[in-house]
Amino acid sequence: MWTYTTGGQIESSPAVVGGVVYIGSDDDNFYALNAATGTQIWNYTTGGLVSSSPTVVGGVVYVASFDGSVFALNASNGVQLWNFTTVIAVTSGFSIASSPAVVNGVVYIGSDDNNVYALNATTGTALWNYPTGSGVTSSPSVVNDVVYVGGSDGYIYALNAANGIKLWNHKTDNSVVSSAAVVNGMVYVGSYDYAIYALNASNGVTVWKSPTNNNIFSSPAVVNGVVYIGSDDGNVYALNAATGTQLGSYNIGNGPVESSPAVVGGVVYIGGDNFNIYALGDLKSSPSPNPTSTLTPTSAPTSTPTPTESPSHPSSNFLFIIIGAVVVVIIIVALVLMLRKKSKSKQTRLSDSSSPATTPPPPQTSSPAQTTQPQTLEFTPSKASTTPATLTAKKSTFCPNCGEKILSTNAKFCPTCGTPIN
Repeated sequence: MWTYTTGGQIESSPAVVGGVVYIGSDDDNFYALNAATGTQIWNYTTGGLVSSSPTVVGGVVYVASFDGSVFALNASNGVQLWNFTTVIAVTSGFSIASSPAVVNGVVYIGSDDNNVYALNATTGTALWNYPTGSGVTSSPSVVNDVVYVGGSDGYIYALNAANGIKLWNHKTDNSVVSSAAVVNGMVYVGSYDYAIYALNASNGVTVWKSPTNNNIFSSPAVVNGVVYIGSDDGNVYALNAATGTQLGSYNIGNGPVESSPAVVGGVVYIGGDNFNIYALGDLKSSPSPNPTSTLTPTSAPTSTPTPTESPSHPSSNFLFIIIGAVVVVIIIVALVLMLRKKSKSKQTRLSDSSSPATTPPPPQTSSPAQTTQPQTLEFTPSKASTTPATLTAKKSTFCPNCGEKILSTNAKFCPTCGTPIN
């Protein structure tokens, strides 16, 4: 719709109230832009980078700067109402990267001068400050009159919102620059020790701890029982808020994820250090682990049993069909071989029975009809013959056993039954 260019990088996150976008820039300025057109309404120049994200309450914009100051500006015209500058910031140049939380007329904010401050929202007067062991880049969360904030000394603090007295602290193994999300009596926060923590909001006891593969600068968002958070390992994680079980993740493929997620309508919006802004579907429901896909679901810390193959799987039926076909082919080949062998055996027997050298079978008992000698045949010449003559046929030889006519006069045996011929 529109683009507005400032004079530096933008690390601040915008606040959009009443059709106006409020945002800081590393060019030392704070801007108010028309949300519909991007036209500048006003800007306010500070003495340092403005990476702090603004909070707008009651027509006043609260924001901090690297010049060590906290500002209250009129939301409609940018006129300064007050500013608070830490004493150490004035003498030593400590900055403020933390973003303010405004609750019940009090502004709570951390500073690189190692302190957490509570300021009167109307006048900017300091109400109390709590010294930690190092700088406080984390932004405070205020729930049920308790201020929860992380420190670069590795502690997560719970402070009484009215007087700054420490209620408890919890030690991690590295700096905590992530800002806590407090939901349903649990404090969710990331640490530079690569882990995401869930602590009991009443006493700081660890409920669960989930590891990642790099520092965690991102701050968590908790929606519908799921914790969403980025990591410098390049992943956006979705964790079960009650157990810490990893439900899914998405890998941006190049660079860390220091941006903090916003979840609206089941879509996770987050930016990466690779210059891209992502809109991701519900991380916990994605089936694909591929980093190029919209979502990349991962295995939970607890092992998931591998589903067994159904007996009616199509590959099993196909295997049975192949085996049956092979059996039928084998049977057909066997039958063909048997028939060929039987035919060859029959031909051998016929060949043996017609061979003169073969030992003749035992003589069979001849029937009386077979012993009768045939009569001599006489032929009468046709009438066309001019010379009358009488022709007498040659006497033929017959087998005395089977009566077969012997054509060869030199035959010694009957070619049919093998009986000797005299």
